[in-house]
Amino acid sequence: MNKTALTLAVAAALTLVGCNSINTVSESTLKPVTQVTQNQAFSAFSDQFIEDLWRQYPEFSQYAGYGKYDDIITIPNATMRASNVQFSKNKLAELYNFDINSLSGNQKTDYYLIENNLKKAIWSTEKFKGWQWNPSTYNVSYGFANILNSRFKSEADKFKTVLERLKYVPDYYAAAQQNIDTPTIEYTQLAIAQNEGAFAVLKDDLLDQVDASDVLTAQEKALFKKRFADAKTAINGYISFLTKLEKELAENGTARSFRIGEELYEEKFAFDIQSGYTAKKMYEKALADKARVTKEMITLTDQLWPKYFPDTTRPTDDIHAISKLIKHLSQNHVAKENFVAEIKRQIPLLEKFVMEKDLITLDPEKPLVVRETPEYMRGFAMASISSPGPYDSKENTYYNVEPLELRSEAQASSILREYNHWILQILNIHEAVPGHYTQLVYANKSPSLVKSVLRNGAMIEGWAVYTERMMLEEGYGDHEPEMWLMYYKWNLRVICNTLLDYGIQVNGISREQGLDLLMNGAFQERAEAEGKWRRATLSQVQLTSYYSGYREIYDLREKQKEQLGENFDLKAFHETFLSYGSAPVKYINQLMND
Repeated sequence: MNKTALTLAVAAALTLVGCNSINTVSESTLKPVTQVTQNQAFSAFSDQFIEDLWRQYPEFSQYAGYGKYDDIITIPNATMRASNVQFSKNKLAELYNFDINSLSGNQKTDYYLIENNLKKAIWSTEKFKGWQWNPSTYNVSYGFANILNSRFKSEADKFKTVLERLKYVPDYYAAAQQNIDTPTIEYTQLAIAQNEGAFAVLKDDLLDQVDASDVLTAQEKALFKKRFADAKTAINGYISFLTKLEKELAENGTARSFRIGEELYEEKFAFDIQSGYTAKKMYEKALADKARVTKEMITLTDQLWPKYFPDTTRPTDDIHAISKLIKHLSQNHVAKENFVAEIKRQIPLLEKFVMEKDLITLDPEKPLVVRETPEYMRGFAMASISSPGPYDSKENTYYNVEPLELRSEAQASSILREYNHWILQILNIHEAVPGHYTQLVYANKSPSLVKSVLRNGAMIEGWAVYTERMMLEEGYGDHEPEMWLMYYKWNLRVICNTLLDYGIQVNGISREQGLDLLMNGAFQERAEAEGKWRRATLSQVQLTSYYSGYREIYDLREKQKEQLGENFDLKAFHETFLSYGSAPVKYINQLMND
């Protein structure tokens, strides 16, 4: 599922300031702007806020495709954090000058997004403090890769921008080492692996390309070579520092726990998901949905059992019967060497179905490129989308797939059974068409830059999950019961993401309990379950975004169908919903109902 590189990068870029200082800004003591000019003034404020945000967070601006500050790497030291604190406090003070009741519906949504972004940034640094205990926060690979992979930058622009950025790398990693204090062992291991992947971007071939080009002077080429060597030394130094630290943490048992506890979890859930529910309430809803979906799977198993096991009595234990049928069907999958090729083959078929059913308008000018996940991004998710920002929307969108050649035969076989004939199609719906890829193309067209930039992860993931069911409802897979059974298996995965994440972070369930939930409660293969457990130790709340966003989107659609009756148009619903950018579903709900 999608964990976009952008999402990870933005999370890292916005790990800033602190929560307690919010109380220095009082909404009631600030004088509102004259109401006659509220709308115009807020539009001007929003535009200026984005410009100031890019100046304060150059890396974030690069992921959005802004371009102006691509040659800068921020040094993540105490001085920078103090600057970020002041930025957030100042912008909150400016924001609270507006009377929110005088703003338009769209502007109210932008107001809430800006406020949430600033408060979350403050909380992240002063209370959550991931910059201390998550060494994987620090990685220069993404920025260099974005520049070098650009389809629209000239060779001269690429090399000169990289040359300028290289000078920051030694100080960047020196500050990173100073920041690290009692990290989790899981994040330490991830940081080592991903920073080793940096050399797939800053590779010696780049030096050969620079040397052979005529876009840099001889003096610049010499400087490039020196800075390149210094950067590699700095990265290797960070890897060595973490490798030694990992050993000490393991030997002394002094690593921080990856479990953040109920208080931090509820606070992070409120910031990240921006739902109308608490994390605990969403957990309870997921428990109820797990029971409902399991019941649907029992019905389908009863229907399919005679077809596949005509001479075998169905087990009386329902879970055992479902598991046996799924394991039998899961043998139908592509060969390991054809995995990526099969994904590429299916994308045009999904596009054709969407167009024939007139479900949503697709943009043929926005290319989707299926590729092996770059090394500096591996170790987090089997599949993901890397999408361009609103400023460089014509750049490629990448569908990242971790290559199976790097897995053992047993692991690869398990993954192939998990992503079998039916589920691989559902995965492609989710990641590509009409899921993440389609939604993010629409998001870049949003008239509100705030909604495009300050993306809500639950809306993004929720949309991708919603499209899975929607496509099947519209006849994808010819209403084949096998497809529906596998869909429900996949949907259980979404539901159990929430149960697992909350269970780990709040309830303190063990690894064995987590694997049991995924393998026996959601019928997942061991490799998938182990990968999800690992992922749950490397993130908090994000795994809940799939279910919470999906639940709210599906409920909104059903409410619209009930209200509009025969006048309900599915395509119109989709395009109207996506027109608001990647805003939280609860705000899109308000806008559509208004």
